[in-house]
Amino acid sequence: MHLLSVENISKSYSEKILFEDVTFGIETGDKIGIIGVNGTGKSTLLKVIAGLESADSGKVSIGRSVVLRMLAQDPSFAPEETALEHVLAGDSPQLKAVRDYSAIMAELALNPEETKLQERLIAANQRMDELDAWQLESEAKTALTKLGIHNYDDKVSTFSGGQRKRVAMAAALLQPSDVLILDEPTNHIDNDSVAWLEGMLQKRRGALLMITHDRYFLDRVSNRVIELDRGKAYFYEANYSRFLELKLEREEREVASEAKRQNLLRNELAWIRRGAQARSTKQKARIDRFEALKEQGPKANGAKMDVSIASSRLGRKIIEIEHLSKRFGERTLINDLSYIAVPEDRVGIVGRNGSGKSTLLKLIAGKLTPDGGTVELGTTVKLGWFSQEHEEMDESLRVMEYIREGADQVKTSDGSTISAGQMLERFLFEPAMQWSVISKLSGGEKRRLQLLRVLMNAPNVLLLDEPTNDLDIATLTVLEDYLDDFPGVVVTVSHDRYFLDRTVERILAFEGEGVVTHHVGNYSEYREFAERQEAQKLAASAPAKPAATSKPESKEARPVLKMSYKDQKDFEQIDGWIEEAEEGLKAVAGKMESASSDSALLQELAAEQQRLETKLDELLARWTELNELAEQIEANKSGK
Repeated sequence: MHLLSVENISKSYSEKILFEDVTFGIETGDKIGIIGVNGTGKSTLLKVIAGLESADSGKVSIGRSVVLRMLAQDPSFAPEETALEHVLAGDSPQLKAVRDYSAIMAELALNPEETKLQERLIAANQRMDELDAWQLESEAKTALTKLGIHNYDDKVSTFSGGQRKRVAMAAALLQPSDVLILDEPTNHIDNDSVAWLEGMLQKRRGALLMITHDRYFLDRVSNRVIELDRGKAYFYEANYSRFLELKLEREEREVASEAKRQNLLRNELAWIRRGAQARSTKQKARIDRFEALKEQGPKANGAKMDVSIASSRLGRKIIEIEHLSKRFGERTLINDLSYIAVPEDRVGIVGRNGSGKSTLLKLIAGKLTPDGGTVELGTTVKLGWFSQEHEEMDESLRVMEYIREGADQVKTSDGSTISAGQMLERFLFEPAMQWSVISKLSGGEKRRLQLLRVLMNAPNVLLLDEPTNDLDIATLTVLEDYLDDFPGVVVTVSHDRYFLDRTVERILAFEGEGVVTHHVGNYSEYREFAERQEAQKLAASAPAKPAATSKPESKEARPVLKMSYKDQKDFEQIDGWIEEAEEGLKAVAGKMESASSDSALLQELAAEQQRLETKLDELLARWTELNELAEQIEANKSGK
């Protein structure tokens, strides 16, 4: 089914053409990934299609009954809205029924004897039955949980930027739409959440239009690719792997075509230099042809990014971590971690959001003080810190001023010296852009500029905190190539599975409660190991199958069931433990209400709430297991 048409749309900012004459259609089942260097207009194209920005020319036509929904990079929320309210805030009949039912239940809790409310509740129940809407609230909570949001009833205004993006994503996934538009959906979510989102979008029936730098994600979800390059759009019926093959073929054709064009140009130039008299119509036509051939040349700004920057010499002692511990309040992030970096080490740090990954980088960089243990750096270590935020950038500066604060010139790996302006050009900042104010750059351009500033200081130890956030695939590819030849040590926090597989050889995995485990290998190898370990645990905890016997079962042969000493002790105390966990959750909820304006404390309390909820789930599962065992023992005794 045809859903949407884009016809000859063009968009410019000042003298910069983002894209021109872009035309394509979207059908049910299309999953389209948009690729291009930062600043080429990817996000703007999405906004034009969603009706949030107008095109300079052309039009977007959407079918009458087609519902289009967009997850923006900076989603907006109602002032007093909770996470769950936002996810259930859609205008579909099912979502309206859920909201009506919830509102009546809340009123009834205050006025339980109100007859009219009871009548309204019966009607709301019937409406929920008719629309089969009972699962929606459960699905909303599941989506929020999978995306790392556990405080469903907290106001979104108290959340961090990354948490808000995840709440908005849960809403976009749950609320019905024919065309779903996602702008960098994998930013600010951890590896497990990325894998879950990937599975959700693979199963989704409607059309999908998205920008993402996550190449595994793009490869597994998309079936079409649109590439924006120097104002033009190129279309591929392919996932990311096939797109790379088709792009290579296209560029080879363009190279052959350019070679022919230049040969013709040389011939025409030779003819003109012979002093042709431009009097006859034929001669004028040849001169016009020469001018036309010159105009057909490839556009400027097709340069490839180059980061061949030299690094400082590194001694034997690099990073030595011994019995490191770090807590925030009652929450332990790191407990007794020891690690010694070796020359050319490549370490990837993974784990759930809020588990302490960035904290470890800050401890190494000396931006935080450990509670226990030590972090020692060698005397020759020169750190390069690529942070997750733009907090270190003064956005009132111009691009050139910001780079010159770091270095006015830099040595490249071949020993030559180049200026800050030349280095900016290698990083695809044209001379006109070099004097732009940083605040006017796109998010991806700011990240690229920040990366250049870090590398221009010639570090020999790189600390990369979510380097793939907002960087385009072209920049990531060049960064990965740079890291291949980088003679120093790299420690990176990342949720990008492809980037980790491509760049690291060791994994430090944050597994919760301060536990950090060490694995040799890349991310995929670590995941395979972790999944094997999980499968072995499940197999070990599963009840053993009874041995085969040729004799018919008899009451006399029935095995005697009984609880172990530990089971018996747990059975006696588990009700108290459950009550204690529930009381703990109530206490945390009360503290969160009081601390609504303290975002740092809220994050700590949210983590504590998650820990208690996990503990309560485990206790309830254990309670069920023990009660089933008690029932079996009783049945065994009575001979049933």
